[in-house]
Amino acid sequence: MRHGISITHTPTDRDRLTAIVGDRNIAQKYVWRARIVLLSADGLGTHAIMGEAGVSKTAVWRWQERYSQEGVEGLLRDKTRPARIPPLGLVVVDCVVALTQGDPPGETTH
Repeated sequence: MRHGISITHTPTDRDRLTAIVGDRNIAQKYVWRARIVLLSADGLGTHAIMGEAGVSKTAVWRWQERYSQEGVEGLLRDKTRPARIPPLGLVVVDCVVALTQGDPPGETTH
């Protein structure tokens, strides 16, 4: 269990977070993130936030930390992740290009 986590924000940030929660045209993931921060600022513990927001403990910790580091803007963007499939190497690319530019093998026509 983490101790000593205290989220404080300015009235401007609270207004922005409240607007995000109340906006019906915004993605739900942003609403959940804003609710986590608002509940944290209201002094609720991790387990209470988990119950209210319906998220895991690690999600609560993640968004508390992101807000403390980057503010409201950090909640409104996703971190970039590396591609799941690594790109082909130059040797493979050169081989494929050479095969497509040459004549077909054997008696194939397509």
